[in-house]
Amino acid sequence: MMDMKWIRQSKEAQEELQRVADQKGIALSVEELLELDDKRRALLLSVEELRQQRNALSEEISLLMRQGSREAAEQTKQQVKTINERLSVQEAQFREVEAMYQELLLLIPNIVSPDTPVGASDQDNVEVRRVGDPPVFDFDYKDHVALGELHGMIDIPRGVKTAGTRSYYLTGMGALLHRAVQQLAIDMLVEKGFTLMDVPLTVRTEAMRNTAFFPLGQDQAFRIAEEDKWLVGTSEVPLVSYYSGEIVDVSQPIRLAAASMCFRSEVGSGGRDVYGLYRVHQFAKVEQVVLCEANAETSERLLQEITANAEELLGKLELPYRVVAVCTGDMSQKTYKQYDIETWMPSRGAYGETHSSSNLLDFQARRSNIRYRDAEGKLRHCHTLNNTAVASPRILIPLLENHQLADGSIRIPKALQPYMNGLERIEAPAGFGLEE
Repeated sequence: MMDMKWIRQSKEAQEELQRVADQKGIALSVEELLELDDKRRALLLSVEELRQQRNALSEEISLLMRQGSREAAEQTKQQVKTINERLSVQEAQFREVEAMYQELLLLIPNIVSPDTPVGASDQDNVEVRRVGDPPVFDFDYKDHVALGELHGMIDIPRGVKTAGTRSYYLTGMGALLHRAVQQLAIDMLVEKGFTLMDVPLTVRTEAMRNTAFFPLGQDQAFRIAEEDKWLVGTSEVPLVSYYSGEIVDVSQPIRLAAASMCFRSEVGSGGRDVYGLYRVHQFAKVEQVVLCEANAETSERLLQEITANAEELLGKLELPYRVVAVCTGDMSQKTYKQYDIETWMPSRGAYGETHSSSNLLDFQARRSNIRYRDAEGKLRHCHTLNNTAVASPRILIPLLENHQLADGSIRIPKALQPYMNGLERIEAPAGFGLEE
């Protein structure tokens, strides 16, 4: 949420917000918002004046009654009745305009950083750096689904039978790898000073709205029937909401982490993204959330820090990746600046998104009303940031595919071996390759 006072008083701000809304594909008219704001303010003033008149006349009636002037009191009562009728109409008008205003207010986008690329889709994201070289196989390599089936790690048909499309089972080594990469990420973040939290997976509509996942992302969430509860698509929601409505101490940045299940409807996605484990309804994430003072240099530094954390994890997993600066058309409403990390996936012959880092400035904290006191004691809204340290089972795609060997086995990265009881590789089943 942006500061309405700033929007009203600055023509440049109005033009910038309209430009960003258009670039982000948000159907918002800043001009209409300002017109509604003017109308609601005028109606509110009129309503308050009528209430004051009514209150003054009510006191006059009491005085007249005490003085025994019943006729004058009755005439004044008629005036109060007329005012109440006008007030009833204007209050209804105000409620209607206020509702329309609040609806548009929730669509205002965050501004974007000066170095954010302008573009229409992820095709316009700009590569910042590449780390590691994609493997060159001298054998017919398999994709993660074939590897999962070969090693008894992934069972998609039974997942679909049980839960419908985009569902799966992880079994045996698949489930162990799934848990191992999460624990590796957790241990790494805790060592870096993050506070680990176990968070609610169901939240109220208010929490989704306050963290700016609603209203624009509502079609991506699963609602619990007949309740004001939603399954979270990321633990960012409960982590930020932990401090909603509070005044916090950010003399040192607040670093939070959570490992949680996540749920998304994935409406509108299609093509190769629905194959295998890439885009599923249920997954697990280890999330980083940071709250800090409202200082652009501080939050930029922290954005680089949490992005580096995700890159460090990929280094431990010995996976080639690239970092891209996300363009305006691929950013969400709430984001000021964003990096995506894409990991090489041989079966796609391309890099696929596995991590995302975002700086939201004070946009999310304004909606959640999270504040701190600055050096002068003035209350200000915090800056918030978030990053996916790891998301599984998507990370299993590059992990299995990049580390497969010609004999059908899968190499386990050294950093992951302690979480796999020292196992160095997942051996191919007996008889592999004999039929070829």
